[in-house]
Amino acid sequence: MVQVAVGSTNPVKVNAVIACFGEDAEGISVASGVRDQPWGDEETIVGAKQRAKAAMKQAQAKIGIGLEGGVQLIDERLYVCNWGALVDEDGVKIVAGGARFPLPEEIKEKMVQGEELGPVISAFAKRSEVNKKEGAIGIFTNSAITRTDMYKQIVELLLGQYHFYTR
Repeated sequence: MVQVAVGSTNPVKVNAVIACFGEDAEGISVASGVRDQPWGDEETIVGAKQRAKAAMKQAQAKIGIGLEGGVQLIDERLYVCNWGALVDEDGVKIVAGGARFPLPEEIKEKMVQGEELGPVISAFAKRSEVNKKEGAIGIFTNSAITRTDMYKQIVELLLGQYHFYTR
């Protein structure tokens, strides 16, 4: 039986969870139940929660982790936002958020037209599958922080809260 089910097979998300939980974590392909490109904190949080629940249920795991990336307009600037959720078989539900950083205006324009961040960033950076590698945060921090690093911090927040509330 899988101990920790991650609601994605994206290596960035799975590796972030493995870094915190060890090899007991496994990526499970599940739907987020939100748009492919979530807009705003609320929709992004819903996607993370739904991924966590669906992964736990599908894998019959003790813990489900959902990680979801979105975008949010703040004062006419478009920011990346990231959220995570942890659920367990006893009904525990924990949420944590991660780094935010602004995107260039040319990316905002494409996003407002309905495009998804992953392909837009890949085209912008002239690299394939950026969302499965360094992510937008890796591009705009010159790899000082990668997408895996960012999600790992969210998973650490989830795990720390989990230990606090279930001790």
